[in-house]
Amino acid sequence: MESLNIDSMKMIKALCDDNRLKILEQLKSGEKCACTLNGSLPIKQSTLSHHMKILVESNLVNVRKDQVWAYYSLSENGTTYIKDYLTNLLTKNKNAIDSCSC
Repeated sequence: MESLNIDSMKMIKALCDDNRLKILEQLKSGEKCACTLNGSLPIKQSTLSHHMKILVESNLVNVRKDQVWAYYSLSENGTTYIKDYLTNLLTKNKNAIDSCSC
């Protein structure tokens, strides 16, 4: 199995926050402006910026700047990567022999 690398750790850390999970849930329906995301969460704009920075740096979210506005969308590459990683991690190996040396 593939070992846990820096990218995987950043992604898993990004998923360990309720607000970031809410943001990802909203982005499932398509690209959203930062002001739309901010209006739908009970957090300050500075807190949203912090969460978006983590999501973008983890490669789970893409950002597109248009003049003064920032638009966010799910990263197809990032979401596919973490989905495959977690599936591989959590799928039991049917060929493994369960043995204990104790």
